[in-house]
Amino acid sequence: MLTEFARDHAFVIAWFGLMAFVWFGWAQEDPPARWRWRLGLGSALGAVLAGVFGYAVATRWGGGSALEGRYGWFGVVVLAEVLLAGVGCLLLWRRGRGRWAAWWVALVVALHFVPLAGFLEDWSLAVLGVLQALCLLALLPRLRASGEASSRLAGPLMGASFLLFALASALIYLLR
Repeated sequence: MLTEFARDHAFVIAWFGLMAFVWFGWAQEDPPARWRWRLGLGSALGAVLAGVFGYAVATRWGGGSALEGRYGWFGVVVLAEVLLAGVGCLLLWRRGRGRWAAWWVALVVALHFVPLAGFLEDWSLAVLGVLQALCLLALLPRLRASGEASSRLAGPLMGASFLLFALASALIYLLR
């Protein structure tokens, strides 16, 4: 992350650590046996980042944020995205296509980073979101052909991208 606000920077690292934990966890729904230890390790690393940088957020809570004066709009955008993900999953489930839920949620999450980049004044988040979305679109042919749960591929993709972004951001944070 490239921002002048230490609290925002620490928060994104902690949040992405938590999201790595969640996505690697979702990937454990039905992984190939050889992936299991890697998914577990990714989850553990994400949890450590969430804890360490969650503490950093707490100690810098009085610092400034790019969201100052825009918390309301940020909340509206996040609520709309949560509703979009939830309604999409409900529709998929009702149509007997529940195996696509992880892919759908991942796509909504990836696209969420475009407006988030504007709120946090950090275009590296938009780059991350666009790369995630392109990778998710590239998974479509394999997912259509295989019939397997989309969490098998979307989970590791999202978990790894969040973990790598968080680790790179943590390095930048520590060097500042």
